[in-house]
Amino acid sequence: MPTSGTVKDVNENKCISLVLGSGGARGMAHIGVIKWLLENDYQIKSISGCSIGSLIGGIYAAGKLDTFEQWVCGLNKLDIISLLDISWTSSGLLRGDKIIDTLIALLGDQLIEELPLKYTAVASDIKNEKEVWINSGSLFSAIRASISLPLFFTPVDRNGVQLIDGGVLNPVPIAPTFGDNTDFTVAVNLGGSINSDCLEPETIKEVIESVDELSLHQKIGHYIKKFGSNLNIKNNKPAVWDAYSIADQAFDAMQSSIARLKLAAYPADYNIVIPRNACGTLEFDRAKDMIELGYRSAEKMLQSNKNKND
Repeated sequence: MPTSGTVKDVNENKCISLVLGSGGARGMAHIGVIKWLLENDYQIKSISGCSIGSLIGGIYAAGKLDTFEQWVCGLNKLDIISLLDISWTSSGLLRGDKIIDTLIALLGDQLIEELPLKYTAVASDIKNEKEVWINSGSLFSAIRASISLPLFFTPVDRNGVQLIDGGVLNPVPIAPTFGDNTDFTVAVNLGGSINSDCLEPETIKEVIESVDELSLHQKIGHYIKKFGSNLNIKNNKPAVWDAYSIADQAFDAMQSSIARLKLAAYPADYNIVIPRNACGTLEFDRAKDMIELGYRSAEKMLQSNKNKND
């Protein structure tokens, strides 16, 4: 809800700072939020994001959101698995190079300082226990650092500092927008309370295992056989992926708690909240559902407050 006494009339003031939080595939809801804002003539002048929020925010700032939306809405589980590159190191399960390289090939890279709006990707310097705000250099290098989910993606070395997912320290990074000359701030929190009406999200283990159920026809043209043998999908289903699924759920719960504390201390003018069980971390095949949820959630929060001022 808006902070009492601080929110301007959304009918008259439409220049906003947008804060996009972390939460894996739930971050496709950010696309729906942005679509609703643009359709209702809001001007996004500044974006601060971490993890999936830095990805969606950066792609929007680069003017490529429509292309990305079309691509991500066409993904199936097999496509998702094929984008995961195993690192086989103790610092993280996945290198993350394949997904970043795929997105650069699809969308192109840009320098952050040349984007048409202010953009900040937030990562975490875990050794020194502080946030790192990245607002210059390669856009996708910044995104790669911001999405380095512990245990899953390997950390990124940036100027001699090991960076991991920004959501570790601040899942909804409002602070980079404090100096913005905008009318108000809209924050999207993907770590909201569990909603009993949501479908039970698939765990990482279930997403991986579901690939075995695809027909042979669906596998043609993909290199899933090689990838599957490397992962031992059929022969080693339980232990590894169960462990990562538990870690994933624990990380979601942790981020939800941190987000509540951060937003209580530094509230946005408007908070759009997505239940943390809306979908699983790797359920990008549910992109259309999440986009629709984000759109409806933005409409519910901002339209209702606009109507009050009519």
